[in-house]
Formats: sequence, C-alpha cells, structure tokens
Amino acid sequence: MTDDTAATTLPIIAVTMGDAAGIGPEIIVRALLDPEVASACRPFVVGDAGRLRAAAALQGVDVEIRAIAAPEEAEPAAGRIDVVDLGLIPADLPWGELSPVAGDAAYRYVATAAEFATAGRVDAICTAPLNKKALHAAGHLYPGHTEMLAALCGVEEVSMLLSTPRVRVIHVTTHVGLIDAIRRIEPGLVERTIRRGLKAMQDAGIDSPRVGVCAINPHAGENGLFGYGEEAEKITPAVERVAAEGHDVHGPLPADTAFFLASRGDYDLIVAMYHDQGHGPVKVLGIEAGVNVTVGLPVIRTSVDHGTAFDIAGTGTASHESLVVAVQQAVSMSRGAAARRVA
Repeated sequence: MTDDTAATTLPIIAVTMGDAAGIGPEIIVRALLDPEVASACRPFVVGDAGRLRAAAALQGVDVEIRAIAAPEEAEPAAGRIDVVDLGLIPADLPWGELSPVAGDAAYRYVATAAEFATAGRVDAICTAPLNKKALHAAGHLYPGHTEMLAALCGVEEVSMLLSTPRVRVIHVTTHVGLIDAIRRIEPGLVERTIRRGLKAMQDAGIDSPRVGVCAINPHAGENGLFGYGEEAEKITPAVERVAAEGHDVHGPLPADTAFFLASRGDYDLIVAMYHDQGHGPVKVLGIEAGVNVTVGLPVIRTSVDHGTAFDIAGTGTASHESLVVAVQQAVSMSRGAAARRVA
C-alpha cells in the first residue's frame, strides 16, 4: 500500500468549531496539531478561519490555517489545519461573552457537517462545545447537539453514550424532567437503546459486549417494595428479548451496583434510564477524559464532555486533552465506515 493509498483510507473527521466566543477555537488549534490526531485521520474544521488564526495567535501557536472547499480536500500535514471556512464571525467578536451571532454560527457549522455526513462525505463528526443560551438567542431552539443532529440528519431517535476510561453509559432518556422520563420509558424504547449500545460497542471493536441495564427504582424495586412495578413493566421485557438472541445483557440492576460493577470491569456498557442516573457516575469516574457519543445517526458523532467555559475563553489556558480523546474515539469508531467509503 502506498502512502497516498494509506492516507485515503484514514477516516475523514469533521470538527465543528462550536461557539466562537468560547474555548472551542483554542482547543481545536492545539488538538488538531497533536501528532497522534494528525497521524490517525484526515481532520478538518467546519468553522471560521479568522477565528482559528486569532485563537492560535493568543496561544502563541505557529500554524497554517488553510481554507478548503470540500471534505475530500482534507489532508493531514504537520503545522497545518484545514478548515471549511463559513466566514460568519466578525473579527471583533469578544471572547467569553454571550452572542447570538456566535450561536447562529455554531448552528450553521453543525448543519454543514450534517450535510456532509448524510451525503457520505465524512466518516465522523466531532463537535466542540456550543452555548445553549446563545443557540436559543439565535432562534435555534434545540436542547443541545444530540437533538439538533438528529433533526438535521432526519433521524427520529438517537441515544447519548458517554465514554470514559472506566465506564461507558448509554441513556434511554436524556434532556427531559425526571417525571417525564419515567413516563417515556417503555419496553420498545429500552430495547432500541440496548441495541444501539450493542452496535456502538461492536463498532468500537468489542465483539461480544457485556451490558448491564439499570433499574428505575432503588434496589431495582426490591420485589415491589419500591415503586409501582416499573422494572417488570418497562425494562424486563426488553432485556429478555435481547438476551434471548444470545447477547450478554443483564438487568434490571440496582443503579448503584451496576456502576460499581462496571467500574471494576464486569460490564462494557451500562444502560441508564435517565440523565442524572448516567451522568453522575460518569462525571465522578472520568469527566476529564469523558467523550459524548451520539448513537443512531448515519455517522459517528463524538464530543467533549464539557462546555464553552466563557470564564477562561480567550486566555489560552483551556485544556485540549478532552478534544484529543474525542477525536481519537471518533477515529476508533469510524474505521469501518472509512474502509467502506474507499471500497
């Protein structure tokens, strides 16, 4: 295999710039110059070339920001970052301040990346953080990246998966209130979530993933002592259907026990029923290296598991390590897609 052939088989990763007033541009500059990132994929930014140059300058980073017209033009090169430049950010946009202009631009970066994804022109999307208030101020009323990408890709149902070195968790429900979450949980949704999690683990190279499914109530209901039979009604039928096909799936499990067992290696994936049930343990066990993965899209999507950090934006002090991990996770989960694209 020639060097040119090897390069074409590398996954093409679209990195959206996020909110330009936040730390996204700064961490992108450092992350995409990381030799491990540049050697593993063909990354490019969907964003604003001028803002990336400003982010590089304030950090004292010597880098060439090259504008490209299409994902296929992205080529890794030392000291260079490729960008599909939408030119939406004024040069005087303040760092660290809420801006509808930046909110609208963040939406358009994601929308452009979604167009590339649905056309099969990228193998994964990795998103820098956006600010929900800025997004909403610009008229884009989505709870976050997950729901926005689902709408842009024409997908009715997706799942949020959080991955850390010690535990991975996929959520049956996410950005809804607890009472609404319990109402939404039903065997079909639980089963579809388990299956999306199984596929995500297999895409990541775990051929026979071990999956633990959380209960809703303390102690998994304690045989009817807690709750109103939600486990038997909403969760058990889904677990039994998937397990009957030979998958290593167990539950409903008390959530505190499930996460303990996962942290020591007994499970590859935990299925959480609602937002805080899954997010709390993940953030305790590994937020610094946490990666947010959207499962069920026509393309892999990963993200850092932190926000725009307006308080330190523009100071050059933000850590880029989580973004490096997010890109690496996107690469790991999209190698099969890259091989199919080239074939």
